[in-house]
Amino acid sequence: MAPNPHDFKDRLHDLPTPEPESPFPRARKPYRFSTLCATVENPDMKDQYGSSSVPIYQTATFKGVGNEYDYTRSGNPTRTHLQHHLAKISSASHAFTVSSGMAALDVILRILKPGDEVIAGDDLYGGTNRLLTYIRKHVGVVVHHVDTTNPENLHDYIHPTKTAMVLLESPTNPLLKIVDLATISKDVKEIAPGAVIVVDNTMMSPYLQRPLEHGADIVYDSATKYLSGHHDLMAGVVTCNRDDIAQQIAFTINSVGNALTPIDSFLLLRGIKTLALRMDRQQQTTQLVAEYLWNLGFHVNYPGLPDHPQREVHLRIADGNGAVLSFETGNKELSEKIVAATRLWGISVSFGCVNSLISMPCVMSHASIDAATRAARGLPEDLIRLCVGIEDPTDLLDDLEHALLDAGAIELNAAQNKLVRVPDPDALSRAVHDLDLNGDQEQLEWFVSAPGKVILFGEHAVVHGVTAVAASVDLRCYGLTTPRTDNKLSVHFSDIDNFYHEWDIQNLPWDSVTPIPVGGTHPEELDQRLVEAITSTALAELGEDKKAARAASLAFLYLYMALAKGDRRPALNFTARSTLPVGAGLGSSASFSTCAAAALSLVHRRLTLPALPAPNVTHTSHQGRRALPHNIAEDVNRLAFMAEKILHGNPSGVDNSVSVFGGALAYTRAGFGRDGGMEGIQGFKSLKFLLTNSKVPRDTKKLVAGVGEKKANEPELVNGILKSIQSISDEARRALADPELPRDALLSALNALIEENHDHLVTLGVSHPALETIREKTKSPFGLSTKLTGAGGGGCAVTLIPDDFKDEDLQSLIDELIRQDYQPYLTSVGGSGLGILSPYPEHRTRGSDPLPPRQDVGQVTPPETPNPEIAEGYEKQAGVFDPLRPPFETAATTDLPGWTAGLGRWLYV
Repeated sequence: MAPNPHDFKDRLHDLPTPEPESPFPRARKPYRFSTLCATVENPDMKDQYGSSSVPIYQTATFKGVGNEYDYTRSGNPTRTHLQHHLAKISSASHAFTVSSGMAALDVILRILKPGDEVIAGDDLYGGTNRLLTYIRKHVGVVVHHVDTTNPENLHDYIHPTKTAMVLLESPTNPLLKIVDLATISKDVKEIAPGAVIVVDNTMMSPYLQRPLEHGADIVYDSATKYLSGHHDLMAGVVTCNRDDIAQQIAFTINSVGNALTPIDSFLLLRGIKTLALRMDRQQQTTQLVAEYLWNLGFHVNYPGLPDHPQREVHLRIADGNGAVLSFETGNKELSEKIVAATRLWGISVSFGCVNSLISMPCVMSHASIDAATRAARGLPEDLIRLCVGIEDPTDLLDDLEHALLDAGAIELNAAQNKLVRVPDPDALSRAVHDLDLNGDQEQLEWFVSAPGKVILFGEHAVVHGVTAVAASVDLRCYGLTTPRTDNKLSVHFSDIDNFYHEWDIQNLPWDSVTPIPVGGTHPEELDQRLVEAITSTALAELGEDKKAARAASLAFLYLYMALAKGDRRPALNFTARSTLPVGAGLGSSASFSTCAAAALSLVHRRLTLPALPAPNVTHTSHQGRRALPHNIAEDVNRLAFMAEKILHGNPSGVDNSVSVFGGALAYTRAGFGRDGGMEGIQGFKSLKFLLTNSKVPRDTKKLVAGVGEKKANEPELVNGILKSIQSISDEARRALADPELPRDALLSALNALIEENHDHLVTLGVSHPALETIREKTKSPFGLSTKLTGAGGGGCAVTLIPDDFKDEDLQSLIDELIRQDYQPYLTSVGGSGLGILSPYPEHRTRGSDPLPPRQDVGQVTPPETPNPEIAEGYEKQAGVFDPLRPPFETAATTDLPGWTAGLGRWLYV
């Protein structure tokens, strides 16, 4: 039987007891916690008027010299009362209050210095992860994320001198994992005596858990939550027992100036008085809600349930189970319906309020953690978090039950005469279809897509070690594999002179292949023996006039042969089409490489797609949607990089990484006194851009050599420019990743950075007259900011379009650019990466409806009616899907995005 939270409320606590206002003092027993909460007494601060409520000293300064208070930033009587009261109920010698819970963590993390190492849990509040990521990148602190539910997991990371801090939560948010605070504190102190144990106690509050009693050095709470209880203020609390730490914290707060204001101190003090009363009611109701969902068969995370894996540890270190729980439905779509169907439960990212709240952490409070990291840490996308308030429990359960019914998660079972969880209606069909995918995968048409890229900042300078910021564009390459039955392999590259060619599979140079082992990965270097064999045999008849098609064919054949498993060599046609301008510096080759790598990996059964039900990633939007597992993206990216090597010789890896992962990343070339590598820019906001192809070919090698020569001749000038461009990239990166930055401020900052970056590139000599003409056309009379883009200078200009830019003005600008014989593309930047059309019938909304004939090409080769061998492959799919190849090859380029979106659900990285 689960413990009743009321079992804990009458415990005696070894906490200070205020002296009575009586001329006859006598020894008193310790007060119980609820009494301590309601009793605000500070014997050193008696109010001159005997006020029963602490007054608000709403003043910034105090008169006099040498008095206890002089400036409210440094100290205020209302805040002092509050901090004394918090120390009393937290078993602490010192307490400090600041402007928010994150401000409290920021103050604590300022203890760290470059080179220090931090061990942190792997299931933390999203804002905590964000701040840890910041100090890792900008302060030089090493952060290890570890599953802290097993104390032994930390042992490999504890260093006697380097480990400076261990950051813990218990229960964790939002999976309600329990951490043995006492054992970890003991273990860490034995190995690294100087390490500081920090605990985020927000989920419990001092009423239910006091980590200082279990060996923690510092405890912090977001007092916005339970301590306040009403969501009418923001505050953070830091408590400790060590004088040296208290001095550091006090100094930082006074220096930074983020101490809590007098009015908020008053409100928080008032909220604390009812802490015990509120949490008793909230815990009691939470237990009922948890048992209700648990009995329905949902997986529920709550330490008050008998099957919670760390329940015994929690009972040892805490005085109650708390008022937060989370549960899984197994289906993200279903979870969204449940959340949307509630009426009494407010949809909100916070918790700890007197009102009950509901949320989906992966799309709300923890959305700042990238999807791959969430998946690696076991955070389910379908997770629902419930934060229980003080409403009548009958009303809360009734509202939740109606939401579950409306969403289709539960139904009335007539035989049992009770509500039961609805079984997954697709379970059987999914199992059968999974077998079909595994058994006859080559008989499917696999449809994939990948975005191009734009370099927003750092062109050319990246060659000299400066950071470049690159982002995906909503112009994409599409790749389609269609089965054949004639033992032939064919390609159709519509955008490369409508090239079509086919090969007998058995005549390919298989004796030159070193196949990738099952479960293995491609080596870091190309197999030059295979490259040469394909070039000298399969591609021998393609002359210099087919240079681009020959390179694309070589990349395709290389991947096909390297991925083949033994003698299983499926016959297929691969058609590639693109809405990207080829050769304009927008990563068209990388998007082609990504499509080829993904499609062939699927055909050769190297990838396994998520089982039904797939995450809710609809085809109508690419923004912020992620469904494909991280391992799929990594495997495809590695193969796409190999294809890029075939096409470009020595690529940086930026283009293919953006094409696979989407969003934005920062790339720094190694070897220039700065750490090299690529890092994703989390929280990147989608932006509207106009890309204008100048149609002027650029010689990348010549441009790069020119900058190098200028650097040799004028080192002071060029090095100064490179330093300035690095500052621009750094500033842009911070702005793009800052979730708090208002949209208007972001656009204004980017406009200024675009202008400055381009001016530097002009000085380096990598612009050209056509780009400058495009800049002038967008500048006057439209007032827009434009710069060149592309690692080699590019033949393309990129123009930032503000959110409020008028449609008629945009059309006027586009018309003018077209009149000047330029080719503009309106697109968004920062969308999804690799996409795969779901193969499951449940996800396909319709077949391939007829489309108007293409106007941009002549006779399609092969003809619109496929040859008999390919047609036979289509027939094998009859009754499942209509064939995709005929409409795909005949659709107008401008119709491709809409047509592909209408096919069904796309699974995106």
